[in-house]
Amino acid sequence: MTLDAFLRFRDWLSDDLLGGPKVLKAAWVINAQKGGTLFFVLGLMAAFDCWTTTAWTYAALHGSYGLCWLLKDTVFPDPNWEKRVTFGGAVMMWLGALGLYWLAPVIIVTQRVEAPMWLLAAATLAYTLGVVVMMGSDAQKYFVLKARRGLITDGFFARVRHPNYLGEMVLYGSFAALSLHWVPWVVLAWVWLGVFVPNMVRKERSMARYPEWPGYVARSGFLLPKVWPAAPPAAARSRGQAPTASSTP
Repeated sequence: MTLDAFLRFRDWLSDDLLGGPKVLKAAWVINAQKGGTLFFVLGLMAAFDCWTTTAWTYAALHGSYGLCWLLKDTVFPDPNWEKRVTFGGAVMMWLGALGLYWLAPVIIVTQRVEAPMWLLAAATLAYTLGVVVMMGSDAQKYFVLKARRGLITDGFFARVRHPNYLGEMVLYGSFAALSLHWVPWVVLAWVWLGVFVPNMVRKERSMARYPEWPGYVARSGFLLPKVWPAAPPAAARSRGQAPTASSTP
């Protein structure tokens, strides 16, 4: 299956499954899971009478991320989530990705997982960096694109082309690490390889139409920051262009 065919099939599952009217915004479906995470985890803790340090830490991290997401959606919403989906598509979004994120707290609470203190500290550090990068880069993209269309060449996007995905992967990795279990990592592998990477590749195809694109690729990394950027292509140097770049479809 080609990437284009996979993307069409995946989009059909999340947008059009079972047909019928499209009355639900994708943002509403996502926000229900993100915003409900804190209450879900606290409810689990109460139901299983599990008030361990790891459970509280997880509730604080994943729960605060959900609140940050709702704030982000209010102040600088992602236009990609303004699309309408069918009820079948909404269910598939939960079964295929959103609901799977809750397996980590289920494991932590039901198995009374106690992560070592150094891991709690490391996860908190990774989460903080991840949420700042994700929120900051999404905010930069939103407000820059409101002012003008084109490549974003500075700030969070100066050395890496997909900082928002990088930030989200880091913060979700911190959640999985606290579970001390392999299942949440399998979930993340599916989401990263089946959702994030195809989205990034599709985005790069769109951005490649800009003349500054080759110079941007030379000085930035796909997902990890390029600390020592390569020299810009000879064609760009001959035109006297700076190796600019950034992100946006």
